[in-house]
Amino acid sequence: MNSKRWLLLSDGARPTEDIYFLESVAPFLRSEGHDVGRLDVRGWCWRLARWVLSRQPGANLVLCRTLPDRVLYWLERRREMFGRIVYLIDDDLSAAAEDEALPATYRRRMARIAVMQPRLLTLADVVVASSEGLASRFEGRHGDVRVLTPPLISPLPDLSHFDAPHWWVGFHGTRAHLEDVRHIAPALRRFHEASPQVSLEVMLGRHTPDELQELERLEMPDAMSWKAFQGYRQRRRMHIGLVPLLDSTFNRGKSWIKFLDIAAMGGVGIYSRRYPYTAIVEDGVNGLLADDDPDDWLRCLRLLLERPEDTARMAAAAAETAREIGNPERAVAFWQSLA
Repeated sequence: MNSKRWLLLSDGARPTEDIYFLESVAPFLRSEGHDVGRLDVRGWCWRLARWVLSRQPGANLVLCRTLPDRVLYWLERRREMFGRIVYLIDDDLSAAAEDEALPATYRRRMARIAVMQPRLLTLADVVVASSEGLASRFEGRHGDVRVLTPPLISPLPDLSHFDAPHWWVGFHGTRAHLEDVRHIAPALRRFHEASPQVSLEVMLGRHTPDELQELERLEMPDAMSWKAFQGYRQRRRMHIGLVPLLDSTFNRGKSWIKFLDIAAMGGVGIYSRRYPYTAIVEDGVNGLLADDDPDDWLRCLRLLLERPEDTARMAAAAAETAREIGNPERAVAFWQSLA
């Protein structure tokens, strides 16, 4: 086995690839003499990727979320050629496929790739899940399931924007959390109406809940490509970030990645009072935990706005937490243990 050769086979899950391996761990592995590469295996790229793979006996492979059927078939017939195969997963695909609260197109896509997951599990020596909740979903399905929580791959800004008279409150999730946002929309509307010094940003574009779309101080940017969002996150400054998570099987598998995103935009977060955020948020110290009642979200929003100095201190504490829990050296040690 060539323990110093790692190849990530990509079916396009760039956020997963970058956060958990390519931008967090790969630079350190390369500095220690490891050869790390990414092979796009989609469409016409597979022909070149197959040629490269056939000339890399003993290489370790990283598989993220899913692979095209023909790639899986090729690997299944040649499993003995390679060293360790690591399957990296950061969402509960089966739960997403079955959750009727999620957009239909998203459910259908998750259902298509969930069907292929047992084959990926069979190929893999190790399954790496992004949270304890997600790892528990693989109990009895694989003999070696480990947890790698999200590394921090973005620089953390200073907090000078807290000196500005106008504040921004933002939600920067995907349509998979549309129902979560709808649930707290009444609180956001009431907060907006009572707080002229605040603007809202909801990154759902035209999918933003109807009761928010007519608000005067609302920005509704469309969803961005992963590369574009990385740049946007580094430029954008938020005072308060919103992470509503209703109780569902899909949400129980989530990681605390949004804590890191909010810290990267210089904000302090309000999080649903449930796992995974109850594991890292100390209420009133590095963020706030809110109950499912929209009135409690309104209470948290008012508290942060009315106590700006305390809010800035919480944002600073959140940044320290992000540095600690997202330290890339932890991820490096994790991957080194797999070699």
